[in-house]
Amino acid sequence: MRIGIDVGGTNTDAVLLDGTGGDVSVLAANKSATSADVTAGIIDTLDRLQAERSFDPAQVQAVMIGTTHFINALVEARRLAPTAALRLGLPATASLPPLVDWPERLVEAISGRSYLAHGGHEFDGRHIAELDEDELRRHAGDMVKHGVRSVAISSVFSPVSNEFELRAAEILRSELGDDVAISLSHEIGRIGLLERENATIINAALRELAASIVDGLSGAVAGHGISAPLYLSQNDGTLMDVDFARRYPVATFASGPTNSMRGAALLSGLDTCAVVDVGGTTSDVGVLTHGFPREATTEVDVAGVRTNFRMPDVLSIGIGGGSLVAEGNDQVTVGPRSVGYRLTEEALVFGGKTLTATDIAVAAGRAEVGDVAAVADLDPTLVKSALARVAADIADAVERMRTSPDPLPVVAVGGGSILLPDDLPGSLAVHRPDHFAVANAIGAAIAQVGGEVDRVYAIDPGRRDAVVDEARQEAVDRAIAAGADPAAVRIVDFDEVPIPYLPGNATRIRCKAVGDLRLGEAS
Repeated sequence: MRIGIDVGGTNTDAVLLDGTGGDVSVLAANKSATSADVTAGIIDTLDRLQAERSFDPAQVQAVMIGTTHFINALVEARRLAPTAALRLGLPATASLPPLVDWPERLVEAISGRSYLAHGGHEFDGRHIAELDEDELRRHAGDMVKHGVRSVAISSVFSPVSNEFELRAAEILRSELGDDVAISLSHEIGRIGLLERENATIINAALRELAASIVDGLSGAVAGHGISAPLYLSQNDGTLMDVDFARRYPVATFASGPTNSMRGAALLSGLDTCAVVDVGGTTSDVGVLTHGFPREATTEVDVAGVRTNFRMPDVLSIGIGGGSLVAEGNDQVTVGPRSVGYRLTEEALVFGGKTLTATDIAVAAGRAEVGDVAAVADLDPTLVKSALARVAADIADAVERMRTSPDPLPVVAVGGGSILLPDDLPGSLAVHRPDHFAVANAIGAAIAQVGGEVDRVYAIDPGRRDAVVDEARQEAVDRAIAAGADPAAVRIVDFDEVPIPYLPGNATRIRCKAVGDLRLGEAS
């Protein structure tokens, strides 16, 4: 048995699953309002699962959690550690120092300090400049003076060669001590210096919070007598263990939409489709390709900061079960403002005074929640217009996510998907599978383990096949090292792009391998 939990901005969903691979059954499922203390909400969720379907904690083989803890901390600019950004690249890159494009409020929230030092590589591994170890020690002394508790180290083209980042980390650890967390950009981001550096700085700022949150989640699970390993969902639909989560909290940022899409794939039986996850506050629209979310190919803006770590290509619009419904200028609007997790206090059907999308769904007979009599007097024209607005906006979002003229099946999941009709404008049939309301928790519970390679290779004549095989094998090895069953690992994504403006037959190769988790074994 496995337990999957997904913590959203409005609801916390949980499921108890039995079975492996695509042959799984849902033994119990529940949805509850997310509490201000998310960890306390998880404890409550586990209590609810036990009450719905009594189970022996010793039979649980793994617990998977998708959480909004870390992205919320960044967006709200709170609980972030004093962080230094060290870039190795002088005499190049001096015109755009670290943190140059960050919002001022975030720089202040992390007490951000930036440092430039000699080092870095060309794309083919040649040194831009040699590492100056005395220079690094001087920077370390300044970090101590200003109370830095976490450091992000980035080096030019470190995904090609990580030698300078590794050596710089050794020097800083010897000067700063083991209490200072160090994040290295080649382990976090992709090709693209500023975006990779930004992702690493975000990760560094969250390291202290990650340790306390992971400890809290582990304590909540252990408190129920569950001794099985705990995993957190990553942005790409795969899992990481708690030790990995402590080091790379940034990898959880988009786990919510990703879990929903993976759950939709299992529940619908479709591995290529558009997925619309309608939650309490927003609707997330993404595309599944071969059962995994299509990844964003450009930089991703996170809280006003450009990054390039693995993120799904998701379009979010402000429509959900808690969205405010208003009339004005001869039209009805739904969202983007929302009552969020206060839905059960403020919606009309729950005794509140705010007209929400959930009230509209109940009035239209699409849902039976709360007091139906509270919305019996709503104007039928208003109800019809509000539902039409929701359908039109969702259909437009699906259309914007298509990359080919071929129509995409649409799978609707999330508790708020009761707002959608059976057919969207444009003749798009909507599939609403069983257990659609907790698809995100199911996606977390069935998540696999992955490994990825993203690197620029200088391919000598006649060696293309050997280089490709090397990249594929490295991706497989990384998946196995992360806890995947060696017999079940497969390549799910491969991309080979020549870079004509660089010499030496430069080619960027991206390869991703995934496999089923070795249940009962800690990775």
